[in-house]
Amino acid sequence: MSKVAITVNGTEGKNVFPPFILGSSAAASGDEVHIFFCPGGAPAMVKGVIEKMEGKGLPNLLELYEGLCTLGGKIYVCELALEAKDLKKEDFREGVEIIGATTFINEIKDATITFSF
Repeated sequence: MSKVAITVNGTEGKNVFPPFILGSSAAASGDEVHIFFCPGGAPAMVKGVIEKMEGKGLPNLLELYEGLCTLGGKIYVCELALEAKDLKKEDFREGVEIIGATTFINEIKDATITFSF
């Protein structure tokens, strides 16, 4: 089993779909998955946002999110996003953890696969 670390620093489909497609695939293969939304990507994890995202020929993003969570994938939002983007913990969807960058780095120190979007 590998550990997969993915960082997301944007809210467009090109930033959000790949982490969930790759993350879901990795989790389904038995890998440990950690996705970290930097402040620039954090608004994508606000309740109701991914439900509005679509991409031609792409899977349903909400289903990918829920599947990843069911398979034990961890989804984090950087705590700096709260002040930087005027967001509150309760704005984020269920399953999202608010952590600092140092905590994320400690979680992924032994990651064997990394991606950034």
